[in-house]
Amino acid sequence: LAELIEKIVLRLFETPSEHYFSSREYEADENTEIKNLTAVQQLGIKMAVGYGKHLNLLKENAENDLYQVLIYCEKYLKQQEVLLRTSLRNQGGYACYDWFVSSVFLIMMGDREKTLTFFHQFSYLLVSAFLWVPRLHNSIHLPVDTAVSGIHPVYFCSAHYVEMLLKAELPLVSSAFHMSGFTSSQICQQWITQCFWNYMDWREICHYIAICIFLGPDYQIYMCISVFKHLQQEILQHTQAQDLQVFLKEEALHGFQVNDYVEYMESLAQTYRPVLLRDMRNIGMPST
Repeated sequence: LAELIEKIVLRLFETPSEHYFSSREYEADENTEIKNLTAVQQLGIKMAVGYGKHLNLLKENAENDLYQVLIYCEKYLKQQEVLLRTSLRNQGGYACYDWFVSSVFLIMMGDREKTLTFFHQFSYLLVSAFLWVPRLHNSIHLPVDTAVSGIHPVYFCSAHYVEMLLKAELPLVSSAFHMSGFTSSQICQQWITQCFWNYMDWREICHYIAICIFLGPDYQIYMCISVFKHLQQEILQHTQAQDLQVFLKEEALHGFQVNDYVEYMESLAQTYRPVLLRDMRNIGMPST
């Protein structure tokens, strides 16, 4: 899988028409000051490395290598941040743990150089804006008004369209959310931000990443719809029990396999792809 993903990303990277973000060369500036890792980041590294060793993907020195990868990526993205003069949001770095970086590190079996090469190439592609959530934190690639709002494209684009597609494709699930008093977008944002860690098996996480890279960022939306389709009966049951939010936030996605829903996702793409990809490509455009 690692070799296949590397080849696909390299092919896209070498095709100028596939470049969404600026072709300007960015490098991790060694002089960029990165504060000590937060308690959340330290815990995230321990969890990621522990999981990687459990899967027999990582060796003993993996913790330090993952630390170096995270620091490099943080410095790399720091070069693409813009200082926003507003009191509406925190000017600090990305507050959550970067689960996507950890996922790629495990896919590359702890190879630090391969992981860094991947991110350098991957960061030019549109799909990086949606899979790699810290990619657009305080980013110069977003319109100023969007950056000031602090609302990530994963929320105002991906999760927004999940809600729209739910109404059309799974109206009972959409009604269940309405009756429960919270939105599907809240759940999707948590799934995506965590790269489905703690929800999907490792194989399915790899399939999620691969299918979005191979087939396009709109498959992130179809993936969420497929999960809701898989959970429909349980969602209706937990709506009656009035514990739907707890169920979706705390339970793993038992029995969900990406392969079972590929044809369904392809059918969604045939209907919705023109509109979804258009709006995903427009995330860098000023709002009107």
